[in-house]
Amino acid sequence: MVKENHTIVYHFIFLGLVNSPELQIPLFILFLMVYLITIIGNLGMILLIRMDSRLHTPMYFFLSNLSFVDLCYSSVVTPKMLVDFVMESRTISLAGCAAQMWFFGLFVGVECYLLASMAYDRYVAISNPLLYTVVMSRKFWAQLLAGPYVVGLLNAITHTSLTFQLTFCESKINHFFCDIPAVISLSCSDTQLNKLVLFAMSCTLGTVSSSIVIISYIYLLGAILKIRSAEGRRKTFSTCSSHLTVVSIFFGTLFFIYVRPTSSCSVDEDKLISMFYTVVIPMLNPLIYSIRNKEVKDALRRLIKGKRFC
Repeated sequence: MVKENHTIVYHFIFLGLVNSPELQIPLFILFLMVYLITIIGNLGMILLIRMDSRLHTPMYFFLSNLSFVDLCYSSVVTPKMLVDFVMESRTISLAGCAAQMWFFGLFVGVECYLLASMAYDRYVAISNPLLYTVVMSRKFWAQLLAGPYVVGLLNAITHTSLTFQLTFCESKINHFFCDIPAVISLSCSDTQLNKLVLFAMSCTLGTVSSSIVIISYIYLLGAILKIRSAEGRRKTFSTCSSHLTVVSIFFGTLFFIYVRPTSSCSVDEDKLISMFYTVVIPMLNPLIYSIRNKEVKDALRRLIKGKRFC
């Protein structure tokens, strides 16, 4: 066998979102504004829920954790992307790339199952309102929250360890962050196992969590239809509509990126969709919940008016 000589790669270079120099500053300003709104919106949601005793329920406990996860996984990607818009050198070390991939895999995995936990919470609240406080005990809250973090941890460890056991021949990542498919494509090793594990875990992660959401909403819809008054049905469904909107956007983009056939991939299309779920969705989630949720809006009004929360 002939041994091939490969250059040892000590760092990667991001090619970025776009190649046009004239768009760098406008995009920097745009995404800086998006990131600031993300920080303010998610931190504001966490503080509002913590300060208002009326929001100390399982539903808002999960919502505050969703805001925390959104803030974290946006912060894993966006600050580095912003720096790369204004710097000529877009390098990241192997260790930095591994850390970015690890934390991103962790928080994306957590969000998938956290949304499923929130769907189950809404199902219990609407189908068994009299038993809700009994079923959703503090111990059960903790279990429904711990599960997503365990899954996210396994997701992060699996993909990061498999990816960085590879030998890399290229250093230029045609992306704006260390996304798994983009990094794997730079390897001169056999990547069939990596691609198989990525596809299998993405399908499993997405299918199981989305199935929990779908089944919960099927039963939940049946419970809503049993409500006799149209006004009662409308009010009950409005409490779930914001969560349903967030779930649809999040899972739709993830399935589009990680589960579709490789042959249908377009790099520019991938970067655009990745930008949407890494940067835009974390900004939209607190806005969706604040606009479509009456209790959150009421709590915000009480805060603005300076009324006591406890």
